[in-house]
Amino acid sequence: MARRSATYKVRGPLTELTLARIRELIREPEALFWVFVFPILLTAILGLAFRSRPPEALPVAVVEGPLADARLAALAKEPDLKPDTLTEEEARQALARGRVVLVVSGGETPMYSYDPTQPESRAARLAVDAALQRAAGRVDAFSAGSAQVTEPGSRYVDFLVPGLLGMNLMGTGMWGIGFSLVVARNGNLLKRLVAAPVRKSHLLGAQLTSRLIFLIPEAGALLLFAWVALGVPFRGSLILLAAVSLLGALSFSGLGLLAAARPRTIEGVSGVMNLVMVPMWIFSGIFFSTERFPAKIQPFVQALPLTALNDALRGVMLQGTGLVALLPELAVLAVWGIISFLLALKFFRWQ
Repeated sequence: MARRSATYKVRGPLTELTLARIRELIREPEALFWVFVFPILLTAILGLAFRSRPPEALPVAVVEGPLADARLAALAKEPDLKPDTLTEEEARQALARGRVVLVVSGGETPMYSYDPTQPESRAARLAVDAALQRAAGRVDAFSAGSAQVTEPGSRYVDFLVPGLLGMNLMGTGMWGIGFSLVVARNGNLLKRLVAAPVRKSHLLGAQLTSRLIFLIPEAGALLLFAWVALGVPFRGSLILLAAVSLLGALSFSGLGLLAAARPRTIEGVSGVMNLVMVPMWIFSGIFFSTERFPAKIQPFVQALPLTALNDALRGVMLQGTGLVALLPELAVLAVWGIISFLLALKFFRWQ
């Protein structure tokens, strides 16, 4: 009987581990949802909430009294104001709870009660005072013209999309890799790999490689939705945008490897992940500009990798920034990624 000869395709440990990780991700519907579907849903919801629309009239309260009707009539002529008559106690509570931004009280000389730290309150104070001054007989020296300018890329949703992309790159890079390694360690799968011709660099490199393979559809789906459905502009180079996203994914994948180098349980790695990620959720300008933080903590804010990634993504997408201008942000990402990966190699344990 003729003996059949079988030919086996021999692959290196890095390739085999990478393919195994890709199959693992494809077979997990939950992972596919969080990587591809959830960022688009979040962008759609926030884009709907902060869509372009005319500003609403500012709600103001007029305290009941002999002059309340005259003041209410004068304020009602202003299209930017939405006045209402309330008792003194009702007006005080409405101001405290944010239902109105300014309260008008007092006798012949009106008294304005408002929060000076709120931009809407300051705007209402100017509009209310101008309306009551005109009602009292003041004549404007001139009537100024106005030109409304709407610049593409200046909407809040335009600012938001790069931040959501950066947040997604951070989340999938850290949670995806960190949970995968801890689950394998907890199930003694990593312990079995000790006897195989596999090095730590092969295992960690496979995690990075599989992460990068999913990067293009992950980022591409979100950016395509933002461009088609929300009209978010893309002014810079797509190649540079892809390079920034790639470096950001590598940086956070390195942090994910480092965070999962030691923990044995899901609870343990969750605590480490939150310790690393929560400061970046707060300080890195996902939903609002980092300029809102005091100057004293700006060095800390600018040193965070997510801050660098968000600034670079917004620079490419909204301003068309070139490679040279982005070198400081790219350097921050590279340093975080390289140091994290090297430390992960040093501290990683199989069991």
